[in-house]
Amino acid sequence: MNNYIVSARKYRPSTFRSVVGQKSLTTTLKNAITHHKLAHAYLFCGPRGVGKTSCARIFAKTINCLDLKAQGEPCNTCESCQAFNEQRSYNIHELDAASNNSVDDIRSLIEQVRIPPAIGKYKVFIIDEVHMLSSQAFNAFLKTLEEPPHHVIFILATTEKHKVLPTILSRCQIYDFSRISVADMVEHLEYVAEQEGVKAEAEALGVIAQKADGGMRDALSIFDQVVSFSGGDITYRAVIDNLNVLDCEYYFRLTDTMLESNVSRAMLILNELLSKGFDGQNIITGLSSHFRDLLVCKDEATLVLLETGASIRERYKETARRCPDKFLFKAIEIANTCDLNYRVSRNKRLLLELTLIQLCQLTGPDPGDSKKKLPIEPIDRPGKQPQAAPVAATKQSPPTVAETTAEPPRHTTQPLMSTSIRNLGKEEKETAKPTAVSDVKEQQTPFSEAELTTVWEEYAQSIEKNEYLKNTMINCKPILQENYLFEVIVHNPGQEDELRNESVKFLPYLQSHLRNIQVDMKIRISETNEKKLAYTTSEKYEYLRKQNPLLNRLTSEFNLQPD
Repeated sequence: MNNYIVSARKYRPSTFRSVVGQKSLTTTLKNAITHHKLAHAYLFCGPRGVGKTSCARIFAKTINCLDLKAQGEPCNTCESCQAFNEQRSYNIHELDAASNNSVDDIRSLIEQVRIPPAIGKYKVFIIDEVHMLSSQAFNAFLKTLEEPPHHVIFILATTEKHKVLPTILSRCQIYDFSRISVADMVEHLEYVAEQEGVKAEAEALGVIAQKADGGMRDALSIFDQVVSFSGGDITYRAVIDNLNVLDCEYYFRLTDTMLESNVSRAMLILNELLSKGFDGQNIITGLSSHFRDLLVCKDEATLVLLETGASIRERYKETARRCPDKFLFKAIEIANTCDLNYRVSRNKRLLLELTLIQLCQLTGPDPGDSKKKLPIEPIDRPGKQPQAAPVAATKQSPPTVAETTAEPPRHTTQPLMSTSIRNLGKEEKETAKPTAVSDVKEQQTPFSEAELTTVWEEYAQSIEKNEYLKNTMINCKPILQENYLFEVIVHNPGQEDELRNESVKFLPYLQSHLRNIQVDMKIRISETNEKKLAYTTSEKYEYLRKQNPLLNRLTSEFNLQPD
């Protein structure tokens, strides 16, 4: 029985030319060797699986080669190269700092530094995961690292450069390894598949490369796993099924439902994904990336940012042509907001469903703002119900936002709430009809900060059950800024959450009463928080106790406990 070797070890680079995706760094190292300009210490840093330790070994092998080639590559035939290839070289020493991070380990290394090499010119010490060394070990290593013997070269490797002491960094030449691109990984995987006699589709290898997230070692490990699953015939479907990756076909289907405003179909697709065991956050992050990929396909100049196979690339380009720019801008914003709120949401499925409903409502007259779905009619006098629009001979005008929000929220009747999900997209399209020029002007009526504050306080007074929100709105006044945007400065994150959650109710109220659908809000937490306000019962008690110290005596004598 043959001894099986995993691809990550079998195809580990042995020359600078075989290193994938780090051409600039390997060129620099080869030039340094060719021109005999070697530093005494190097620091190789970057993500896992991108070739840091491999390059360190190749560098150590090359500088000790007895018959160096003109291109700066080792000959692989001399005694030094053969000793390295057979892992019996005494010129190369590797130390895993994750498990050998004490002062005694560093002292043992320093003792070996004094012994010159038997074959070759240099002794190379490779310290992997150097950031794991203790502070005492770092300090014991400093002097030797700064002034080692002329025959010694140190190569430090780490995935977390920020954890290495600045005194160590200042003594090293630093090489930052980058993540390997999807194209480079696919090319290398095709080479490995050819060497192993494995049939592989380009789209399947692209999925493996994306799943590896820039690490070639991870890509080769996934490649071996899929080969075992598929029996040597790697197809796109086999990779999707084995890795449990969300197929981009679902995202194309969701995009079609959004362009058609088909809410019910979008909800069914979401239910299908959840029933297959996909995590909700993975779904929404994948949808955000999908919208981003559609956006970069809108321009030939940014098409290079799309890292997919040729056939899927054409599908993206065709779908992107049907998506307006403003639709994609707003869709990315909505999906990203859902991603940020997903972890703290108590009803995660409802959050996903509401996000899909919002996305399906973007294809109105102005895809850039879903708040412009329904025309807003002007209100002539406060307290008076707005008059109904003239009824046409064949069609009835849809209800307006002003009709649904003229009274306080508890008396509001919203016709859309009785609409089924199946007909929601259809009714949205019917209501999204062009308005007259005069109506558009009324929808953008200028207003002052005083008018904004008046309407803000009216809504606050109408709140009955949520005393905390009511006090927040009374004490935190809106500050009008440019383009009908107002800012509310709050004192803590709790107030911010209350306002943000309630904004879906009071923003339409403000837009209706101010006759301006451009009204929008941003919230900022005060940095100084100079004004400490009392909102709860205990906070009010503490405030009164500081004003009147006799309350302490009253509380003590009657054994009172404030709530």
